[in-house]
Amino acid sequence: MTRAGYVLLSAMLATIALIGYVWWPLLAEAVGTFNPNYPWWRQVDWLLLGIFVVMTVLILIGADLRRDVLIAAVGLGGGLVIESWGTQTGLWTYYTLERPPLWILPAWPVASLAIDRLTTLVRKLTDRLAAGPTTLVYLVIFGGFASLMVPFVWHTRYASLTIAALVLCAFLVATPVQPRMALATFIAGAGLGYFLERWGTTRQCWSYYTRQTPPLFAVLAHGMAAVAFWRTSQAIQRVFSLGNQARSEQATVRPAPTAD
Repeated sequence: MTRAGYVLLSAMLATIALIGYVWWPLLAEAVGTFNPNYPWWRQVDWLLLGIFVVMTVLILIGADLRRDVLIAAVGLGGGLVIESWGTQTGLWTYYTLERPPLWILPAWPVASLAIDRLTTLVRKLTDRLAAGPTTLVYLVIFGGFASLMVPFVWHTRYASLTIAALVLCAFLVATPVQPRMALATFIAGAGLGYFLERWGTTRQCWSYYTRQTPPLFAVLAHGMAAVAFWRTSQAIQRVFSLGNQARSEQATVRPAPTAD
């Protein structure tokens, strides 16, 4: 394991410990459901354990702090916006009735890092697509997502956050930057999103107004969120790159010395 991997793993474990300490009543409630009269292996949440192990392994693959700090920061900020939108409009509700609960936010940067690693694997498939098939697959996947999103959120169409979400998604779909990369990111995000949503909705950690476990839109929304986070990271990197270039040019252009 590299030094960057150790740092990421330590940060993730420290975050988990902090969540357990601050929200101890929630953790105590979960631990209190253990019944010594039943075999322990029948009471272990194997889906949650599997998700945790897979995400941990993924995060440690190709760890690069310079990239990962930005990915995690964008994931945290984006997760806060998404959770605020969903819980404030009633699209989904957490069992604690918080809008949104702060304890769920650290899951977003962790998931963003895991999706980044999964995207690298999926790109081996999408990069093989020719231009024509890429366009067709792009239209089918992103058009399909749009056809699910509009009816799912339509009853909240007057909420400012819903309007912003619709406009942002329309912009991202209509301006395909690196379509193969966008497809790989969407597929990776939706793939991980299925297991996250399956766990959360079947354990009643959160529930959607449709009571589906989970709704297809919610699964695909993880893919769209991953694309939005990727595009945001790209924009931030571009801004910093232009800033560094401008400072470099200013440093190289110095006034000629004048004779005394």
